[in-house]
Amino acid sequence: MTDYSLSELCIAAAADAWRDDGEVLATGITLLPRLAAGLAKLTINPALMLTNGENMFAAAPVPVGPRKADDFIAEGWAPYDRTFYNLWSGKRHAMVSPVQIDRFGQTNINLIGDVNAPKRAFLGARGFPGNSISHPNSLFVYAHSTKTFVADEVDYVCSVGYNPARWPDGKKPAGLDLRIIITNLCILDFNGPNNAIRLKSVHPGISVDQIVENTGFSLVIDGEPPTTPAPTEEQLTIIREKLDPHDMRATAFKGNPPGDRR
Repeated sequence: MTDYSLSELCIAAAADAWRDDGEVLATGITLLPRLAAGLAKLTINPALMLTNGENMFAAAPVPVGPRKADDFIAEGWAPYDRTFYNLWSGKRHAMVSPVQIDRFGQTNINLIGDVNAPKRAFLGARGFPGNSISHPNSLFVYAHSTKTFVADEVDYVCSVGYNPARWPDGKKPAGLDLRIIITNLCILDFNGPNNAIRLKSVHPGISVDQIVENTGFSLVIDGEPPTTPAPTEEQLTIIREKLDPHDMRATAFKGNPPGDRR
């Protein structure tokens, strides 16, 4: 079997999030989700729409790192109005990397601690509130720990999750659709009872006990979870030669144990 890194395993696993989406705007926020969106377009869903990370729709995934001006072919203009049209119409699937996630799938990218005296401030809620009720969302976590998967509700709720107490009039928003969570230890989904977070697969070399120990809330675990599939030869070639020829993915999990295969 060809050797592969944790980064490559997670890119291949994350790409599967867009498998059945058809023609939607795939938005991968941070390095590995971006590479995963590109891999999905080149393998399992060629209908995906991608941008060049700026203001153009790209005919093919744009490689990360240093590149020449002609390294991509623009298919069209991607100003804010076109982006928001896809967003508000549900024709987008984003994969984001929050700093906190709770058992409801609510996420936080704003601050840590008390809102009036935060220990640390980040981006603000940004587009998370509207995104979370307008189109499908998946999550990517670089360091699976109880600091990210918190025991109680996230310190600041930036995106809607499966918490009826926060739904207007107790009614689930029509566009709420949380898909999968990729971490450095495992893959999770929302297929437990009442959309509870479920352990879908375990990365090679990782135990269920490690995952439970590093999660602040109880996970749904149906028997012995399978091992996350290894990336294929085709996927590895595309990642290494087309999407990330400068191996920027090698830095993704530095200093983020446990589960670091690099």
